Amino acid sequence: MTGTTNAMRRDELAGGEAAASEPLVRPLDEHNRRLLERVHPPGWVNPDPADRYNLVVIGGGTAGLVTAAGAAGLGARVALVERHLLGGDCLNVGCVPSKAIIRAARARAAVDEAPRYGVEVPGEPRVDFAAVMARMRRLRASIGEHDSAQRFASLGVDVFLGDARFVGRDAVEVAGRRLRFRKACIATGRRAAELPIPGLAEAGYLTNETLFELTELPPRLVVIGGGPIGCEMAQAFRRFGSRVTLLEAAPRILVRDDPDAAERVRRSLEADGVEIVLSSAVKRVEKTPGGRTVVFEANGAERGVEADAILVSVGRKPNVEGLDLDRAGVAWDPRKGILVSDRLRTTNPNIFAAGDIASAFQFTHAADAMARIVIQNALFPFKAKASALTMPWCTYTDPELAHVGLLPEQAEERGIAVDTFEMPFREVDRAVLEGDEEGLAKVHVERGTDRIVGATVVARHAGEMIGEMALAMTAGCGLKTVARTIHPYPTQAEVWRKIGDAYNRTRLRPFMKRVLGRYLAWRR
Repeated sequence: MTGTTNAMRRDELAGGEAAASEPLVRPLDEHNRRLLERVHPPGWVNPDPADRYNLVVIGGGTAGLVTAAGAAGLGARVALVERHLLGGDCLNVGCVPSKAIIRAARARAAVDEAPRYGVEVPGEPRVDFAAVMARMRRLRASIGEHDSAQRFASLGVDVFLGDARFVGRDAVEVAGRRLRFRKACIATGRRAAELPIPGLAEAGYLTNETLFELTELPPRLVVIGGGPIGCEMAQAFRRFGSRVTLLEAAPRILVRDDPDAAERVRRSLEADGVEIVLSSAVKRVEKTPGGRTVVFEANGAERGVEADAILVSVGRKPNVEGLDLDRAGVAWDPRKGILVSDRLRTTNPNIFAAGDIASAFQFTHAADAMARIVIQNALFPFKAKASALTMPWCTYTDPELAHVGLLPEQAEERGIAVDTFEMPFREVDRAVLEGDEEGLAKVHVERGTDRIVGATVVARHAGEMIGEMALAMTAGCGLKTVARTIHPYPTQAEVWRKIGDAYNRTRLRPFMKRVLGRYLAWRR
């Protein structure tokens, strides 16, 4: 089974000559061949370099692609260097493939839910996992057109495939060709970190970089890590039919999110049949005749769980190997990645960094936003700041969990006192009609004002809903404005208006309520 793939192979495939014979994606079917034709064309010939570039971008993931396309669109001479697959994690091993299989898993869950709505589905539904993954590969190849080498070349970008390394403070070398630049942007991203668990490498394991190569459903899957990727994939594979055990070292899953919202997600995963073991420490992995056993300690006792595949979804490390950053005067940290200022400038004033390599927000949309800051600050005398960004995020479990801004404890650390307004979805008609009453929304405002400092929503379509709060925060609109905003009825987004109404009711002090009551009594 392909579940035995060792995640370390991805490092070997990163563009070195020793790995030239290895396929960049697996399986090498018609869909992945079409993907490669777009994001790493087999016959690609690097162009002749310009004498000097306005901007050289290293890394063809979201941050690099947006930087390159945006700068070229403004008239800059731009070179883009990618050693592996254009599109980066998002297209190839992240957002795109994961959401494709999550959609398929949701379809399977809908069959089980159908009787709740008076719909009987005869027979036992069967998941064709190979077809699920083939659909994912087909859609990924189609979306890959947007990130293709040919498209970026047509935009005026010089696309170079190969390893880049700095040979000075104003030059990089790619495949024996030197690219001189006035400004550069490093956008090489991160990759899954190896865990020092005895026996893990020998037993074989999956990461997000190899998970989507599967063509057979592992009957027993152990997921190490209860973050967004771990929770999303644990639920999806359980819905496909795998027996899933999720091991999390912390006392709860999704530790960066609101505890109440994360608890609702935990209950949903367990309702689907995922076994979640919290406060657990993985001790070792043992190979067995039937597969492998993950041995862990929880509640003071040691136990083992058998697995046909292990998914490691803990830790990311920056892709800096081979860049020779010291020759460019660029400082970096093994945990934080490349060190940048608020304007995304590195310790070399002519080199910037964007995306996962330089941000605590490791999201595609964060990389996109940072790339736009780099374009402004590298090419023009602007002073855009990363700290000014209002950053939402979403975990695509069912229900989804989305958040923007600060949690109350984070606000307190910054000296901001907050009031929290909360609304359960059982108070929202559309949620009741759709059977989604377990949802929850919270908005945190600065005490004494209606200024929104953070919001969380856990609901089936939370990712679509959090944008309203992000927009309100970006535009400086408070809860009073949200309360005045007319929402179509019935929609789940009405929850924001209801929270705005709850805020307005707090403004009606007892004294003013008595005054208004006497006035209205006089008017009768």
